[in-house]
Amino acid sequence: MSLRYFNVFGARQDPDSPYAAVIPLFIKHALDGTTATIYGDGTQSRDFTHVDNVVFANILALESEASGLAMNVACGSSHSLLQLVDAISTLNGRRLAIDHGPPREGDIKHSLADISLAEKSIGYQPSVSFEEGLRRVFADYRSA
Repeated sequence: MSLRYFNVFGARQDPDSPYAAVIPLFIKHALDGTTATIYGDGTQSRDFTHVDNVVFANILALESEASGLAMNVACGSSHSLLQLVDAISTLNGRRLAIDHGPPREGDIKHSLADISLAEKSIGYQPSVSFEEGLRRVFADYRSA
């Protein structure tokens, strides 16, 4: 069985890594009061999933009789980078400043996982919503 994870985020991701994911990077900018860069217009969207969903899916897969399948692990909903900025701004109590850079070559515009095979085959349902996961991660970075 193969599980394909979509845009996983969680506590302790390194926002200073050259491979930093957008959520820890934007949270760091929000908490530091610095400006984040969005490459493109910000309408590009991703299916962000909290790491707890990934752990849950792995446990279900391990305990399952299913085999020979490739399944998507995500929330099954998509959020734009501008929506992410709004959500982080709300959590922070002040607007995250952003600049727009040119779109990155080869970057896909929209990503949304079809999780129906994982639902049917191993009983996967995301247990942590994007909003709840973002609240948890923001609180973790704030307390660090």
